[in-house]
Amino acid sequence: MSLFKRAVFSEITSHAGIVFSTLLVVWLSVLIVRLLGEAASGDIGANVVLGLAAFSSITALPVILSVSLFVAVLTTVTRSYRESEMSVWFASGLSLAQWLRPVLQFALPVAAVVAVLTLFASPWSYGQIAEYRQRFEHRSDLSRITAGQFIETDDGNRVFFAESPKHSGDELGKVVARIIEPDWLSVVTADSAAIRMEPNGDRFLVLGPGHRYDLKPGTPEVRLLDFDRYGVRIESRTDPGSLETARLAALQEIKARPTLELLHGHDPESLSQLMWRLALPLAVLNLALIALPLGAVNPRLGRSGDLLIAGLVALLYMNLINLSRGWILNGALSFGVGVWLVHAVFLALGLVMMWRRTRVARPRRSRRPAHPRASPL
Repeated sequence: MSLFKRAVFSEITSHAGIVFSTLLVVWLSVLIVRLLGEAASGDIGANVVLGLAAFSSITALPVILSVSLFVAVLTTVTRSYRESEMSVWFASGLSLAQWLRPVLQFALPVAAVVAVLTLFASPWSYGQIAEYRQRFEHRSDLSRITAGQFIETDDGNRVFFAESPKHSGDELGKVVARIIEPDWLSVVTADSAAIRMEPNGDRFLVLGPGHRYDLKPGTPEVRLLDFDRYGVRIESRTDPGSLETARLAALQEIKARPTLELLHGHDPESLSQLMWRLALPLAVLNLALIALPLGAVNPRLGRSGDLLIAGLVALLYMNLINLSRGWILNGALSFGVGVWLVHAVFLALGLVMMWRRTRVARPRRSRRPAHPRASPL
């Protein structure tokens, strides 16, 4: 590998590593905060936060890698122009077109990794995420209670707080529960709690010695109950299934479907998801190609405008891929056209921009007026 190719390859690798690590840290920070919020509200278990974060990060890696490569190539070319390093390469007989080989040497392995992620790893990760959430949804209200945490269930109508058990036979220690019913507001306290399964399959929450306080809002009526054992029948959480919930569940099922199964499916959902999985590896190569002419800037001008235009072009590219997926899903665009249309347009755009940057303009001939002949004296 020549000095030029080694320099370009190493700089793109360095920039890509920095951008990738930055984007991954930002993604993980936002994701973990969101998952912790769901765990605090009782939507997921606290013990599955790290697992969901790991699987969700796998699904986000294709987009993060695509953006990292685009920004790495763009910043490398822009820096070469800003610091007049490109003038040295041009004076050595090189042109911008000769950047294609070292850029593709870096982009092709990245595209292969993105293809493996989108075709195999991401569907498996979506399946694991759905399994985690489905397993938690089918757990009873008591099984969601973690010692030392407030847990809301039944849309906030039940709030539990439990301490760690002090006796080996207890599943939970002291329990405080607030229960909102149509006519009563109840507060239940108990020294211990455990789950009991009946022979017919019914499950009961059995509270140890405690008290129950019932208040009727808007009236002075109060009831006080002391008990040695208090049993409450527990039903597993069931979702009535709204249209939005059903739509999200169907979307998750499509994302988790293996690629080989999508190839044999001819429904719009399968074709749109297959188009998305095939589009990302192609987008990696196209973004790397487009970044070369977009990074060619004038050192005398400001850099904000050029970087803004480059970001808008990349954002437009990804949005058009999403739009094509929606059109295939709605039947407005056939799969055979949608799978290549956006990529062909941006490939042609990249080639035209590269041609404009590398072509040598013909010098203009200056038309000078003829000198008038000197008149004889």
